[in-house]
Amino acid sequence: MPQPRADLVQVANCANAAANLGYAAVLTYLKPLTQASDWVVPFNPQTPEEQLVRFYNLHHRLRVAELPIPRWFKGQTKWTHPSTIVSKYYFPFYLRSRTQIVHTRDWNFVKAAIQNGIPAIYEHHHHEGKTFEPEIVYHPLFQIAVTVAEPVRESMIAHGMPSDKVIQLHNGFNQSFTVRQPDAAASWRQQLLGDPSKVAARSDPSKVAARSNRAYLAVYSGGLNAFKGVDLVLKAAKHLPHIQFAFAGGTPEQVEIYQQRSIALGLQNVTFLGYILHDRLASLLQAADLLLHPHRSGEEASFTSPLKFFDYLASGTPIVATEILPLRSFQSAGIAAGWCVPDSSTALIECITHTLDRYPRQPDGYTHSIQFAQQFSWENRIQTILSYVDPAFQPNRLAE
Repeated sequence: MPQPRADLVQVANCANAAANLGYAAVLTYLKPLTQASDWVVPFNPQTPEEQLVRFYNLHHRLRVAELPIPRWFKGQTKWTHPSTIVSKYYFPFYLRSRTQIVHTRDWNFVKAAIQNGIPAIYEHHHHEGKTFEPEIVYHPLFQIAVTVAEPVRESMIAHGMPSDKVIQLHNGFNQSFTVRQPDAAASWRQQLLGDPSKVAARSDPSKVAARSNRAYLAVYSGGLNAFKGVDLVLKAAKHLPHIQFAFAGGTPEQVEIYQQRSIALGLQNVTFLGYILHDRLASLLQAADLLLHPHRSGEEASFTSPLKFFDYLASGTPIVATEILPLRSFQSAGIAAGWCVPDSSTALIECITHTLDRYPRQPDGYTHSIQFAQQFSWENRIQTILSYVDPAFQPNRLAE
């Protein structure tokens, strides 16, 4: 860490929320071993570095612990796999004596915690074929398993997880996304929609003039993957030249691929921003007229609980979303959003046009969407999870 991966964003924000609630939360992750002295005190919780704070929008209460691992341990064998090293070495010798409860997405770490007498919470977000060991899932120290989609919950039960020990719970959003940033949002609009009097001197004048004629800004935030519907947005952009489309996210390689695709399509109204640090992403979402949440049908559409949807909600900006199973309940929530069927660029175009007409941009955001989003804060999610923990195993809160 840090890396622009959804699973790492989710883990970092869960730990951050627990710390915000007053728990002595430590975000633990691996780092390559740089010097022998790293082995002396391998578990040393401390304030996160500024890079990590800005990358994931962390707050001042969270502590982090980087566990050193040799650079040559790439998981070639069971015993050199990072999960094995953490579970078989670090946990029993360095973490156990200072841990009240474990919250993890690593099943080996769950087993290590329980075998060492520590209660555990397990996060499991994707379909897998593994069978859950009865001696672990029925153990009194195994508190609860959490997944983000009902089909995954059903699959876990089919693979041995007791039905009363697994819940479906959506992902959440960082509280900073609700803080209004009008100046930063205005700066994004100037940058992306263009203002010839202010930016022509440092840009291609023809491109500046083209941008300045576009009336709307539509933003997509997230990974640049085919199953997320990015290609549908490019097809829509070709038919909506009065809208500037901005993509935030993706690896450098993905950005390069989609830039080339947009050039091949002759698109002049598409911008790829790459990964935007979370301390800047909130203002970009507030700057938009529309936030795009396309998605292809298929297996991924059955288990996703996309982080960006809750960031979108918290911004108060109107959303254009694909009708997929995990988001079905939000269609009747009265939020500022338009909905369309998956896999159709025509349906996406119509939905964008309709949503722009129905929900004109409000600089302060749509109040109902913002208020509705509050239930999905990471802090509320952590509180819900901990409500399933046996009172005897509840972690202590720090004094103010």
